[in-house]
Amino acid sequence: MKVRILILLITFCFVGELQAQELIKPLHGNWKFSLGDDMEWASADFDDSLWDNIYAPSAWENEGFNGYDGYAWYRRVVNGDQLKDYYNLQLNLGYIDDSDQVFFNGVLIGYSGTFPPNFNTAYNAKRAYHIPNELIRDGENVIAIRVYDTVLGGGIISGEIGIYTASDIGFPALTLEGLWKFREGDEAAWKNPGYDDEEWPFLMAPGYWRNIGKKNFESFGWYRKEFMMPSWLNGKGLTLILGVIDDFDEVYLNGQFIGRTNDGERWGHSESYRQLRIYPIPEGLINESGKNTLAVRITDLGGEAGIYKGPLMILDSQDAAVFVRDFLR
Repeated sequence: MKVRILILLITFCFVGELQAQELIKPLHGNWKFSLGDDMEWASADFDDSLWDNIYAPSAWENEGFNGYDGYAWYRRVVNGDQLKDYYNLQLNLGYIDDSDQVFFNGVLIGYSGTFPPNFNTAYNAKRAYHIPNELIRDGENVIAIRVYDTVLGGGIISGEIGIYTASDIGFPALTLEGLWKFREGDEAAWKNPGYDDEEWPFLMAPGYWRNIGKKNFESFGWYRKEFMMPSWLNGKGLTLILGVIDDFDEVYLNGQFIGRTNDGERWGHSESYRQLRIYPIPEGLINESGKNTLAVRITDLGGEAGIYKGPLMILDSQDAAVFVRDFLR
């Protein structure tokens, strides 16, 4: 009965959108700041004691760096003891002009826009990046932000910046939003958990393929993501909620097919791009003590493409039925 309810819910059109609600750690105030660019500055162990202090959010032109265009970095320490009791944390950085890459304890957790030589601004995109729980340490944790600006104001411009929990989910869920590996093309081996995708570029999900320069691309593309299951979901019946995808998808978990959405219609007539993906996970398929691999094969009919809207998460199936019912109202 539970699975039947979920399958019926797949036919509903997506109408909602998650919003981070509860502020856990405000981040407005002084950050460490340096002009220039060095990827060593992403490291949690880098000594930034000689860097300038800068207030954020505010254009760096308003903080003593008037007229500067180019690369700069922000760094800030946060206490992991304030974070480790939460299961779904999101780093909200408001609006950054123009493009950024964000690191948590030296690990890239998200980006918006692209850097030269293939520069693409994202000045009008609100930044919200999932913080994987496995990256959070006891004591000091370091947020490092690489920014590139071209003209006018630069840096962390505005917004209610801070670390939030998406409290309106209402259930303990493993969030899958953030960085995925992506490759255009189509090979059956790409579904396998042992496949080496080290050279694949990252793509933010939710987000369109055009965000990495894939415009007017009508064919196949694959997403891949490795994850660890949190202990509080072990032993439960689980459901994958995979957001909204343009246009058709086939989903594999640890190499096994678990579901698809494809109404078989041609471009301009298909409604698949509007449907929230909800796939029950077969019992015993999840590796509870090691890595798991999620692979998604997408067929694009034209126009936009990709896993373009959330939520993306795994949660208890009983919770999923309640969540989806409320979410699609």
